[in-house]
Amino acid sequence: MTTITPKVTFPARRALTLTLTLLALGSGLAGCVVAPYSRHGGGGRGHEDGGVVVVEPPPVRMERPGPPPAVGYLWIDGFWNWSGGRHVWMPGHWEPRRPGQRWEPHRWERGQRGWEQRGGEWHNH
Repeated sequence: MTTITPKVTFPARRALTLTLTLLALGSGLAGCVVAPYSRHGGGGRGHEDGGVVVVEPPPVRMERPGPPPAVGYLWIDGFWNWSGGRHVWMPGHWEPRRPGQRWEPHRWERGQRGWEQRGGEWHNH
């Protein structure tokens, strides 16, 4: 019985080497793109300490809230949070209204160095 051994030609080896090289470079550079800048020197913590994120947040997701759990509840829209070096969707939820206060929704604003998260808190009227 004759065994046939397949030969890998030079172009196939070259394509494989090129593919593996590009994958290695791509995964090595991926972390460089999302590193947030912190104006307070905390470095790498995103908006938690007033930092700036260089990656634009994705489009806001449209959510369909069901009925409130009780009278006097306010729907708080979901938002993109910065966590673990990436944007993570935080779903909306119902929250009891606070007398004498208004809700300022979460939002991302573009600044000179990147994106800063604002809002997401109650304010006195």
